[in-house]
Amino acid sequence: MYNVCLRIVNHEAEAEDVLQEAFMDAFSHINSFRGQSTFGAWLKQIVVHRAINHLRTRRLELVDLESHRLGEDDGPDYADPEPYDEEGTQLEVERVKRAMQQLPEGYRVVLSLYLFEGYDHEEIGNVLNISETTSRTQYLRGKKRLLELL
Repeated sequence: MYNVCLRIVNHEAEAEDVLQEAFMDAFSHINSFRGQSTFGAWLKQIVVHRAINHLRTRRLELVDLESHRLGEDDGPDYADPEPYDEEGTQLEVERVKRAMQQLPEGYRVVLSLYLFEGYDHEEIGNVLNISETTSRTQYLRGKKRLLELL
């Protein structure tokens, strides 16, 4: 659960605080757990919502779509296929984590929710109070920026 918080808020001490608040929320509202999902899924939802609410207090700013239009020469980006290197996998994971931390908050949050937490764009839009189209655009541009950083 800590890693969920950290991916969203991108700050270790804040992630610890958010996680503690989420656990307090969960335990104080344990009677609302109805068993319709696993306890872990229920808790994870609380953690994600608490982390996103924390970002809102920091004024989450998504990148303005009008000021960041893709140029005509910007085609789709595809990662170069690389052979599987078991020894280098951990180094690559660390490299991706560092690159994710460098992304603008809006890109990082949408990418994290979509790729790591399994949310679809409609769910992301609902959670962040943005349109589904904005979520998709943030995802595509965040992925493009992440590939540039890598």
